[in-house]
Amino acid sequence: MTLLVNRTDKNILKQRLKEESIARKTISFYRYVNIQNPAQLRDQLFKNWIELNCFGRIYLAHEGINAQMSVPEDSWDSFVNSVYSSHYFNGVDFKHAVDGNGKSFYKLIVKVRDKIVSDGINDPDFDPSNTGKYLNASEFNNAMQDTETIVVDMRNHYESEVGRFEGAFCPDADTFREELPQVIEHLKGKEDKKILMYCTGGIRCEKASAYFKHKGFKDVNHLQGGIIQYAKEVKEQNIESKFKGVNFVFDERIGERITEDVLSKCHQCQQPCDTHVNCKNDDCHLLFIQCESCAENMKGCCTPECVTIAALPIEEQRELRKGRVKNGSECLSVYKSRLRPNLGEILKNNLSLK
Repeated sequence: MTLLVNRTDKNILKQRLKEESIARKTISFYRYVNIQNPAQLRDQLFKNWIELNCFGRIYLAHEGINAQMSVPEDSWDSFVNSVYSSHYFNGVDFKHAVDGNGKSFYKLIVKVRDKIVSDGINDPDFDPSNTGKYLNASEFNNAMQDTETIVVDMRNHYESEVGRFEGAFCPDADTFREELPQVIEHLKGKEDKKILMYCTGGIRCEKASAYFKHKGFKDVNHLQGGIIQYAKEVKEQNIESKFKGVNFVFDERIGERITEDVLSKCHQCQQPCDTHVNCKNDDCHLLFIQCESCAENMKGCCTPECVTIAALPIEEQRELRKGRVKNGSECLSVYKSRLRPNLGEILKNNLSLK
């Protein structure tokens, strides 16, 4: 019987991926579709894809599928056939990563959730299939020329911090469900304006565009395929990229560069930088921006306390974690980057005490 989960230590899996010699594609796809039995489908997909040596993070719900995956190139045709063999996903569009680096995931995770995008919408009259108008890269660029057009970033704040479209409204939110009411409030009284929305791969905008129409906005448009597809079309058609900087992605790469523009700063020394990292102290794992110099000086950690903890033997680290309150005042585990302490100030105070 096929094991339906992978319990191998992540460090072993990451090392295997690093040593792997096969070529891989990093792709994503989604579809809103009514799935009758997502748990049963989950097991079938896991069996199919583990046999093809696929990695990735896939969410299933009654409302559809959201998948980001790493697929061996020599298994590509078999993978596509496995996806299209399901009537739920036949003909779905695959979005390919810009940088072509297939080493984006180190294991296969397929989970069943209540929704593929947590939105906080509980309105029984809301129809998510009544979406806005799709725009390709050229159409999106042309629509941005109108000074009356409003461009909205439907991603989290730490995503827009390192890359965004020129002049876009970027909500200060940690989650999609927080963004929706923020954007509605920001656009109050502008229901007749042309709205352009974008996100990473299109899945959040598709639902958001339908919700905005439901809320009375008349001219709602969204970038087809998101930033991933936009960057591909910009390159293929040799047109100007209105998106500047790095596209944040939710895999081991964390970001893929779209243009050479650096829009953000290192959270520790304030030098121009747009490299997201997770603190090397596993009890913290804080997501923050860190330049190469600070990464070397701080051993990949966010604070001196984390440097000390990360240097301890793993068994001692585990002992320290026992009884800790995650995301509480007893430790620095605050994964959401907007909640991070002022890392530069912490370092400055620490140096002044020495």
